[in-house]
Amino acid sequence: MSDTINRTFTLEGQTRVSRMGYGAMRLTGQPGNFGPFEDWEAGISLLRRASELGVDLFDSAHAYGPQTADQIVGEALGGRKAILATKGGVSKSAPDRILVDGSRDTLHSQIDQALANLRRDRIDLFQLHRVDPDIAIEESVAALAEAQADGRIRHIGLSNVTRKQLDRALAVAPIASVQNRYNMAEAGEDDLVDYTAARGIAFIPYGPLGANPMQKGAGLDPQDALAWLLKRSPNIIVIPGTTRIAHLEENIAVWGQL
Repeated sequence: MSDTINRTFTLEGQTRVSRMGYGAMRLTGQPGNFGPFEDWEAGISLLRRASELGVDLFDSAHAYGPQTADQIVGEALGGRKAILATKGGVSKSAPDRILVDGSRDTLHSQIDQALANLRRDRIDLFQLHRVDPDIAIEESVAALAEAQADGRIRHIGLSNVTRKQLDRALAVAPIASVQNRYNMAEAGEDDLVDYTAARGIAFIPYGPLGANPMQKGAGLDPQDALAWLLKRSPNIIVIPGTTRIAHLEENIAVWGQL
């Protein structure tokens, strides 16, 4: 555990963000994070409240909805000061039907869709959602590097990757962040957390509360889980998601424990 608790992290030495972000996956239809969020205006209010409370990194993905999470984030924050992140290379045609496609054409198409949905001229952080088993990660990252070079994205990130895949990606372009599953109960990414920290790469854990966190008897307090992650390493940025402002405020209050 780190003895110093920094409240911010700087992506590639350029973009300073609060280490308490927000994950927009739950602002979608249910089941399966499919379709638009049922109370759209409440979602807008929640996102804007998060911004007012100092959250400045909002994480979404093409697959969430699909596209509707990007759309609600864009409507709420596209014209405001916020760092908007999304992911591409995965799409959904049904709640349980996921297509992984890391090809150049698909990534460039999804980048353009994200620009429109997020209401931005440039995406702050665009992440490869999953590595396509049929396409070399170098090819996918090269496509993102092209979009970075032409100004459509600022930072490149990766999700659901191994250390070896990260190294292969780093041989193609600078990588600002890695987003993998990690929490108190599932700490199998310990080595990767330390590896990214040593290289100045943000680690953005998803599933911060583990499997079935609300299950009776699970005994895992959300604030304790978030505090553990923030203490674990200074490169960790947490992105807890919620659909309730009261819960949002409870998450942000974790700073009082540190």
